[in-house]
Amino acid sequence: MGGALAVHGRAERTPPRSEPPPPSYSNLILGTGFSPTAEPFRTLLAKLGQTAQGLLATMAPADGSLWPDAVWLDPEPDLDAESYGFSAKMNDSYGRLRTMAQAWAQPGTGLTGDPALLQAVLTGLDHVNTQVFNENTTRYGNWWNFQIGAPQALMDTCVLVYDHLTAERIDRYCRAVDHFVPASVFDSYTGTSTGANRVDLCRGVIVRGIVGDDADKVALAAGALSPVFPYVTSGDGFYTDGSFIQHVRVPYIGGYGSVLHDGVGRLLALLSGSAWELNDPNTQLFLDTVEKAIAPFIHNGLVMDNVSSRGISRAGTSDHLRGPGLMATILLVGQGASAEENARWRAMVKGWMRRDYYAPPLANPGLSLITAAHLHSLANDSTVKPAPEPVEHRLFHHMDRATHRRPGWCASVSMASKRIAHYEFGNGEHKRGYHTGAGWLQWWGSDFGLEQYSDAYWPTVDPYRLPGITASRKPLADGEGGEWGGPTPDAAWVGGTTDGEFGATGQHLKGLSSTMSAKKSWFWLDDSVVCLGAGITSTDGHRVETTVDNRHLGTAGAPVLTVDGRAQPRDQGWTKTFDRAEWAHIEGQAGYLFPGGSSFTAVREERTGAWRDVNAGGPTDPITRRYLTLVTDHGPDPVDSTYAYVLLPGAGVRTTQQRACDHGWLRILANNPRQQGVRAPRLGLTAVNFWAGGTVGGITASAPASVLVREHRDGTATIVVSDPARQATSLEITWKGRVTKVLAKPSTVTAVSLGSSLGLSLGDLTGAYGAPQKIKVKLG
Repeated sequence: MGGALAVHGRAERTPPRSEPPPPSYSNLILGTGFSPTAEPFRTLLAKLGQTAQGLLATMAPADGSLWPDAVWLDPEPDLDAESYGFSAKMNDSYGRLRTMAQAWAQPGTGLTGDPALLQAVLTGLDHVNTQVFNENTTRYGNWWNFQIGAPQALMDTCVLVYDHLTAERIDRYCRAVDHFVPASVFDSYTGTSTGANRVDLCRGVIVRGIVGDDADKVALAAGALSPVFPYVTSGDGFYTDGSFIQHVRVPYIGGYGSVLHDGVGRLLALLSGSAWELNDPNTQLFLDTVEKAIAPFIHNGLVMDNVSSRGISRAGTSDHLRGPGLMATILLVGQGASAEENARWRAMVKGWMRRDYYAPPLANPGLSLITAAHLHSLANDSTVKPAPEPVEHRLFHHMDRATHRRPGWCASVSMASKRIAHYEFGNGEHKRGYHTGAGWLQWWGSDFGLEQYSDAYWPTVDPYRLPGITASRKPLADGEGGEWGGPTPDAAWVGGTTDGEFGATGQHLKGLSSTMSAKKSWFWLDDSVVCLGAGITSTDGHRVETTVDNRHLGTAGAPVLTVDGRAQPRDQGWTKTFDRAEWAHIEGQAGYLFPGGSSFTAVREERTGAWRDVNAGGPTDPITRRYLTLVTDHGPDPVDSTYAYVLLPGAGVRTTQQRACDHGWLRILANNPRQQGVRAPRLGLTAVNFWAGGTVGGITASAPASVLVREHRDGTATIVVSDPARQATSLEITWKGRVTKVLAKPSTVTAVSLGSSLGLSLGDLTGAYGAPQKIKVKLG
């Protein structure tokens, strides 16, 4: 076909076909530029060969299956959970055949070019095609298995064994793909044909076009990528603030967002130089998401769980294990970016790789060869110097997330609103993620704590005691609230504001299937996070708790807990309630301040669970891990209860005690159901979350808003205002600071008054979608 693309480097076959030029799609499956005798490739290739050998030994074609443990024959095919399982086995069978084909095509596997393995692959392709995946069969179970999973695995396998496929086989396989993935899937950018799913559909059809020598298919699918690139204001896709949503209401940069980037990266490389090269003017918007959307949620090689949704409940994976694939994708995408972007990204990725002491990417035994090739090449490139983590605060107001990076530590909060789901349950996965949107505060040190969520955390943690959350102890059913991001709270005020370094974040929390409600705020400072809660009320008939922290201690950890200068027992099973405590410290982890004194309970416990508890497809083997939990008990059915604590990541005992004795470094200006605010004099920072209009700390707001004021040493000040609820058609802000000149303001500021106080009139903010509005002024 004119302008065609290479299946692989070899073109001889029977009957002969036109031999297209590179790039070769097989290289994008297998990887290039590595020595099969060098590590880690020698070990990875040997493991691939062993896996393929096991699949070859157990493959037994029968009616309804290709392997005895992967039966796809559904006695009652429909769309229920049972049918989902059967359709997954069909997809798994194609995936196994792809693994076998890779072992046959790769060097150093012990099965390279093995005739018996090749014949088994060909036999298997025919068997699955004849029995279940052909132009005359009907889809059942999960649509994804028939429209994305199976077509991709089938076509990838065809690419790898292309020279040994007859024209008749190729025609049959392509007709099957055309049947299940008709051109109509691209007719509209809706439903299951958006975001990462659209990219996956395009990828499958493009490779089908290459394998089947059909230029029209390639052109159709390449053109269908265009809706993926522009930023959206609702639904699935990337947003201007770096948010990424899939399934309408679920933050997903660590899952579907990663898949989208991998797919687009491969297709950019594949189509480069061809008649279908992606020259869409919006492609640059996609490239910009590397730094706007992906990088903020990677910390020293791990991909944060709060943007990975159901993926966190899967056995055999973790935040660290998700990292290498996404890092390799960034390197692949960088090949199609500008030289400056590519250089920045390579330095960024190398920094992540160098700092991941817990799970060094190249030591990951589950790496794919192409991922290992990308990362190994970068690791050995002496011209690339590793970049440090940035110092910044990022607010993702379109997906109710915020990240805060400081020298030595990083934190992120996860919330829910009428726009963003409490959590996502689906396919039996993430059954107990109910409170991951209830103000869950993740944090890590630069050189400690990277293992917090990586070692069997999700099957063993108490799901009602995630760090930072406020939750009713009302028992919830597995999958409570429904599937696919269905459960959302009727809460509009969720978001905040930031000047790019510090921030204020707030959440009007309404519990899942609960009467519990609360106003929660986080104020992000230079060495700490101030956490406030007010209006905590419930009529569930159960206790309500705020979890100050819940540290995962592995199988044998027993760090010292110090409370008000006294070390506490380290025995497992120990628990104690402290009244009017002023500070606490967990050895090697963090310090905690309780301004004005607070009651909390400390618990050391060993918890046992299984991956099957949180994911229907997980193993049932029991796992036990230790936890040290600090929790504030608001009692059963509280009315207007409050809490206040300060998290000091990485602080030592002495620093924590000194900060507790320093009553001038922080002032809590308000902590009630109408306003929550703080003043940090040494930072020149005042920040207030106004749940209702009023005056706090010299700041007056006429309506609900989030306001941050920062006075700089150069005689200027920054005022940042947002409308998290997206309901303000007008807003008046007054700050008692003498201002002589406005240096910069957005168009949303319609009037300004100067003098002994600064007055700001803002117009309709509903179209700002909660985005911060920054004003820079000169002080008098």
